[in-house]
Amino acid sequence: MKNIVVRFCGDSGDGMQLTGNMFAQLAAEMGNEISTLPDFPAEIRAPQGTLGGVSAFQVELGHEVYTSGDKADVVVAMNAAALKVCTLGSHFNHPQAHFDEEFSLYHRHAIVIVDTDSLSDKDLEKAQFHTSNPFEELGIPETVQIVPVALTTLTKEALKPSAVSHQPSEKAESSFNLDNKAVLKCRNMFALGLIYWLFDEPMEKAIHLLEEKFKKKPALVAPNTKVMVDGYNYGQNLALNVQQVHIEEPSAISHQNSAESSYTSIAGNKATAWGLIAAAEKAGKRLFLGSYPITPATDILHELAARKDMNVMAIQAEDEIAGVCTAIGAAFAGDLACTSTSGPGLSLKSEAIGLAVMAELPLVVIDVQRGGPSTGLPTKTEQTDLLQALYGRNGECPAVVIAASSSANCFDFAYEACRIALENMTPVILMTDTYLANGTALWRIPKLAELPEIKPQGVPEELKGHYNPALRDERGVRYWAFPGMEGYEHRNIGLERDATRGTISTNPENHEQMVLARKHKIEQIADRIPDLKVMKAHGEQRMDECLLVGWGSTEGHLHAAANELGCDLAQFNYICPLPKNTHEVLSRYQRIIVCELNTGQFAAYLRSQFPDIQIEQYNEIQGQPFAVERIVNFVKSIVD
Repeated sequence: MKNIVVRFCGDSGDGMQLTGNMFAQLAAEMGNEISTLPDFPAEIRAPQGTLGGVSAFQVELGHEVYTSGDKADVVVAMNAAALKVCTLGSHFNHPQAHFDEEFSLYHRHAIVIVDTDSLSDKDLEKAQFHTSNPFEELGIPETVQIVPVALTTLTKEALKPSAVSHQPSEKAESSFNLDNKAVLKCRNMFALGLIYWLFDEPMEKAIHLLEEKFKKKPALVAPNTKVMVDGYNYGQNLALNVQQVHIEEPSAISHQNSAESSYTSIAGNKATAWGLIAAAEKAGKRLFLGSYPITPATDILHELAARKDMNVMAIQAEDEIAGVCTAIGAAFAGDLACTSTSGPGLSLKSEAIGLAVMAELPLVVIDVQRGGPSTGLPTKTEQTDLLQALYGRNGECPAVVIAASSSANCFDFAYEACRIALENMTPVILMTDTYLANGTALWRIPKLAELPEIKPQGVPEELKGHYNPALRDERGVRYWAFPGMEGYEHRNIGLERDATRGTISTNPENHEQMVLARKHKIEQIADRIPDLKVMKAHGEQRMDECLLVGWGSTEGHLHAAANELGCDLAQFNYICPLPKNTHEVLSRYQRIIVCELNTGQFAAYLRSQFPDIQIEQYNEIQGQPFAVERIVNFVKSIVD
């Protein structure tokens, strides 16, 4: 097989995120491209075994991987509720629903591994089954290979007290001094070992990976290793009447000199944090993050707080406003200043971002979008903050807006956000989202020397002694002097300043001049960003008159859809300002279909910039990434 999609699902306490991450990481280390989708509820943990508590992790692996997959080829269901949710998809709450390939999270030729120990009458009742045969009640077709495995019993058997073990403590029920609750927590490792057998993965590497995962809890290494190996051997010895899955030689590394490059899997939030660190190192600046915890952006704060060895200063402020204000103070002091948040926090930071625009200070604002409005769907993904990022401030308040388009290139665009901010003395809003932040992808680890130069804006020597904050270079960018620079003392303000002297001004003509100066400063950045590139579709089928358009995290899904349709794709990472050739590209096509996870915010923005261009839309707002199949069906329907 070229690509395959695997979905791990179970109760929120079954370790599905850990299991999926370990499988994805080993797949990446073996040279596969990967894309993952952690999918878990936002609520405080629901009662065990209920439909509301199902947590899942989906990964597509192979080569030319663009998404985490529409539907799974292999499913591991740890309990009855997980089986029901995977089988019925969004219809899992409908009492009369049956398997329907349109809604199911796996296709009709999938392999479904089920823990038979979790199908007792009590388990079925919790999952709202009405009969004792869940497979028949769900209408699962015979083409689906159901693989029943007594995961719980086999895990207990693997960890039962050994006759040669040391005397266990009173609470212990296994030779590894684990009580019954801890033994049951190892079930996911038995399932993982079984999946490793199914994919013929090398157990030595898997064991090493497990040891790394549990290096801070060494007492858990031996029992989890034992259970994982037993799961592998169970598949090996019984063969389970399931054919092992072999993926074609992956192309991600084989097409490059692997001796000169290192690869790993990386989550979007970690990639973002590392991009900020790399930019600070390249620019010769100290990195400062002023932030407040908010799902799904908190991991950026966690990662940077642990990087004191890289001269990073991270402060958990008392609220969102304090977080951005401390960052503005750091920017005034000459640091690379950043703040991270999600949609609700971006709205709280808006007044302070306006201060950074007026004071013309470099500031990186990272918005990891989630479902809204208000508290909304904090663990689900959307692209609904775009207009807020573009216009959500009082007054004429322009800022740069860019967007990452994969978990891996969150590194690149975090780095790029820092470059633009430092070189142009402006706030830059970097848009990612839950899908990118929590998902992982194969990432080539760059060398610092390979990264583009960052030349922070300075101040000419000849201005020493008569510097004021209104002075600009030939691009219209304000000079950057900061405390401690003798002869460059000045006062920066949030009030309008005189265009020449830098003092407070309420002059009407001066205000208009300054508004236009700040607007021009953002517009000129278009001269130093890449042109918009059009991705040409593979395949014999052609739909040359049609262009799919997207921005941010939808790139993989639109790329796969464009290949299937035979049409071209333009994916935007630079949004304000837009690439200079945007109008020229759009004007080549008869039909332009903008696809986004909102009601049409980018489409509206493009119409406002290019009123002569006819634009059509495809939109979803379900808290989930696009399904490639639905995009393809929509485009075919309107073109036909």
